[in-house]
Amino acid sequence: MAVVYLSLGSNSGDKVGFIQQAVKLLQNCDEFTVVRTSTLYETEPWGKKDQEWFVNAVIEAKTKFSAVELLHHCQRVEQSLGRVREGVPRWGQRTIDIDILFYGHEVINLPELTIPHKYMHERAFVLVPLLELIPLFKHPVLNKSISEMHEELEHPEDVFLYGTISV
Repeated sequence: MAVVYLSLGSNSGDKVGFIQQAVKLLQNCDEFTVVRTSTLYETEPWGKKDQEWFVNAVIEAKTKFSAVELLHHCQRVEQSLGRVREGVPRWGQRTIDIDILFYGHEVINLPELTIPHKYMHERAFVLVPLLELIPLFKHPVLNKSISEMHEELEHPEDVFLYGTISV
């Protein structure tokens, strides 16, 4: 079993509802079990600023899926919750976005998957929830803790406490 960390975000419709549904759907199989979740945060959009603010969270889970199988599982959950990728601007509005941040301590570079997530160290909306769960965890490429990466953010987007996940 691999310990994984996933970032979940929504900025369309019932944002909290989409995150809660995503958590339920992710663990609706024998190969994936949620261990714990961060608090929910309301966050300023990153990359494309002229859109609704997001609600974000991070979950810690154990999985029997390989990293690529986990990616496909996350994409199926996104699709079942109405995520549309075609014709939508990069970093645009979405019902749900699920990113694999860490898969154990593995470093994976495939055309369809990069782990650790290649932008996570630049995003307060990822680092703040991770601070709750694993502040001392070392990024296997950058060799910096979550706390260190958060302290080094040059222009962090706004991140506000929003609530808790109930599943």
